Amino acid sequence: MNMFRLVVALLFLAYGLIIGVLNTQPITLKLLFTEFQTSSGVGIMLSLLLGVVVGGLIVLATLVWPLYAKLRKATRAVAPSQDAGA
Repeated sequence: MNMFRLVVALLFLAYGLIIGVLNTQPITLKLLFTEFQTSSGVGIMLSLLLGVVVGGLIVLATLVWPLYAKLRKATRAVAPSQDAGA
């Protein structure tokens, strides 16, 4: 499985390098209080990375944390009954 992950990571790295090489046109990224010049390939990759991070945070906040809270609550409910039986 680790070899598979390595191959997939290398494929994505190669894909990112190809995007960066093929998209060399300069663009200006304007943010709220600043702006900076970069190539369009870097802009595309930064946008993709930002989307992955924001999506991961949304999944974490809406799915993982509530399920983890339920698991903690269920574990606390089961723990006293196991101590009483021992």
